[in-house]
Amino acid sequence: MEAQVLEGLKQINLFAAGIDIGSGENYLAVPAHAVKEGEPTVRCFGVSSPEHDAAVEWLRGCRITTVAMEATGIYWITLYDKIEAAGMKVVLVDPHSVKAMPGRKSDVLDCQWLQQLHTYGLLRGAFRPDGATRRLRTLTRQRGELVAASASHQEQMQKALIEMNVQLHRVVSDIDGETGLRIIEAIVAGERDPQVLVKLRDPRIRKSTVAEMEAALQGHYREELVFVLAQNLESWQFYRRQLEACDQRILRTLESFPLAAPKPVSPVPPKPVAVDSKPGKTYVLKNKSIGRGKNAPTVDLVGVLQRICGVNLMAVTGLNVLSVLMLLGEIGVDMSRWRSAKAFCSWLGLCPATKISGGKVLSRRSRRVVNRAAILLRVVAVAVGRSDTWLGRFHRRKKAHLGAPKAVTATARKLACIVYHMLKYQDAFVPINEAAYEAKAKAQRLERLRREAKQMGLQLVDLEKAA
Repeated sequence: MEAQVLEGLKQINLFAAGIDIGSGENYLAVPAHAVKEGEPTVRCFGVSSPEHDAAVEWLRGCRITTVAMEATGIYWITLYDKIEAAGMKVVLVDPHSVKAMPGRKSDVLDCQWLQQLHTYGLLRGAFRPDGATRRLRTLTRQRGELVAASASHQEQMQKALIEMNVQLHRVVSDIDGETGLRIIEAIVAGERDPQVLVKLRDPRIRKSTVAEMEAALQGHYREELVFVLAQNLESWQFYRRQLEACDQRILRTLESFPLAAPKPVSPVPPKPVAVDSKPGKTYVLKNKSIGRGKNAPTVDLVGVLQRICGVNLMAVTGLNVLSVLMLLGEIGVDMSRWRSAKAFCSWLGLCPATKISGGKVLSRRSRRVVNRAAILLRVVAVAVGRSDTWLGRFHRRKKAHLGAPKAVTATARKLACIVYHMLKYQDAFVPINEAAYEAKAKAQRLERLRREAKQMGLQLVDLEKAA
């Protein structure tokens, strides 16, 4: 496909290249004026490290300054890093935004199409955090995999116990707690007497009595099921040790992060995150899941996270050390990558989209995006909705008005705006007083009712005045 000059468009990137990424080979396209006459403008390279080095050298020889490539699986990562280290700007493109290529489709045509679009500046790059954040993200995602693997083996332990008719989960809060683990280890070691096993219970247990626990521990203890229980216990313990090692590596990675930039000085102070008419009030969270859970980090990360962020994100309702750690692993601390809080929420897919055709609004549903940070904020929003805070009241008010799914999205968006504002302006989070929030919400609702009544030719009258 020969490069065609698009009339009415200005060529912005004169030395732009396009790369079609594949699992076995990569096709690179450069403009015709970047190579000697008679030389091909498209070349194919393999995926090994020497082939990547050869591709980078060819781009250098063609005086390429910027490169566009599609985000195809994970195959683009190594070549992206090589080109970026060579000093060339790399634009990572969402495949959905360039898939509508006219004509036949092939790898050669794909890379030429990317090169042509990038020449005219028609491609928008995807977000890719800095190197330190990428290292942290790799570790936080690995930590999530370890938590999921250990939870799977915990479920298998409970399944084996139930098949043996040992109802341990009914008499203790968690089978992976201190009492549960002591009893399981004793069963694996060969103990079968319920009266002996019940002596391993913690005296602080209030969920069941001694008699109830003895009855729950009377099972048939089949040999094959005990074997399955032992293997899953060993696997669970292995993953917990792996989790501790991962937390230690995360701590070392966080300590290598640069400290937060000083608070920016602006002649016009930014809008505060929240205003509290009664400072110093203690808020009680009804849901335990937004506090410190059993999957919390095994090392103290509070101090290092505050030094990196410059503010205490754990003070935000619903956010704890683990959620802040996962959030920073996905978005980093540099909010200058987004021009505003609205752009940040749009990237997360937490704001209404606009589909208008012929002057008619077709849909305002939020975009369907796969974003781990957005998923985390949605999970936190559900927990926040059960808390006795102003954010919890906001969630419940939106739920009554719009329904549960939209209320979760609205609450997650508000949390995203708070996080953006705190990281960008280095302002502390101050909760809003519930009474002041309810009074403001009531006034807004009353004003809306008056406006609707006026449109219908009616008038609202207070009960005291009417009497």
